[in-house]
Amino acid sequence: MIQFLVFSALLLGLPLLGVALAGRPVSHYLRLPPVTQDLAHAPFSWPVFVVDSLLAAIFFGWLICLAWPRRRAPRTPSPRERRLFPWWGWLACGALSLFWWLAWTRQPWFAPLQAHTFTPLWLSYIVLINALAWKRTGRSLLTHCTGYFLALFPVSALFWWYFEYLNRFVENWRYIGIDDFGPLRYAMHATLAFSTVLPAVISTREWLASWPELGQGGCRPRSMPRHPKAIAAAMLGLSAAGLLGLGLWPDVLYPLVWVAPLLLIVSLQVIAGQPTLLERAGPDPWRVIALSMLAALMCGFLWELWNYHSQAKWVYGIP
Repeated sequence: MIQFLVFSALLLGLPLLGVALAGRPVSHYLRLPPVTQDLAHAPFSWPVFVVDSLLAAIFFGWLICLAWPRRRAPRTPSPRERRLFPWWGWLACGALSLFWWLAWTRQPWFAPLQAHTFTPLWLSYIVLINALAWKRTGRSLLTHCTGYFLALFPVSALFWWYFEYLNRFVENWRYIGIDDFGPLRYAMHATLAFSTVLPAVISTREWLASWPELGQGGCRPRSMPRHPKAIAAAMLGLSAAGLLGLGLWPDVLYPLVWVAPLLLIVSLQVIAGQPTLLERAGPDPWRVIALSMLAALMCGFLWELWNYHSQAKWVYGIP
């Protein structure tokens, strides 16, 4: 309980402290719905663009090295691989096609529900990707880990609400097409949509894991560092400073929205002598990391694709 309170205080409080130090009103960042305005972000900068591009290239190069198998083992056909695609997968495929069509068109009879296509579209995808995993392995989160699968939905809602909270400081994205939503309707609509994030990514990861060689590449540490707590303390200081800096210099530090919270949690776990999120991932945590990132990229592509012509959608405002 104490650890949870510490996590919460740091994750929620540090950006607000940065805002207070910058002399801006804290109340602006606690409104619901969080109406994000068009900010006058810093103008385009070639040096920043080059640095960000190099960092992105390094990251994707490392991910490819981590995910791509060092050698492909010969495969022999197995009777299990001839499993028929399940009927519920076909239903999900049909539902996904229907809601994709509804999201990208403007049917007069569907106008009252036009802003609500995101959740059924992604629920259809989640069931479909579980069906694909079941066809390959005979198992899926939906059919064999149902309790865990269902628990992902409320956890996912809380998970993404936190990133919406951080977005209040950097204002990198905002939602359009929901101007008539009041606070209660906005909260319900957003919570349902946010609840699909983790089930989609983790179900996709399970499907990717059905290829045994995927995620078995190199570019992974061979041993633990000699002084893990010292490294964790330094990482804690940097991640805490990053979260604090989101309230002070959002145009410079906005990429830390996606890495600082995870680094802070892991560093606190190391300092406390507890198993970290990485160690709890399984016997090969680096494979889990690689597959998770690949799954997130795959879902990210689909998020942007289906968002493109939707009525209720997000748009970006990045320096």
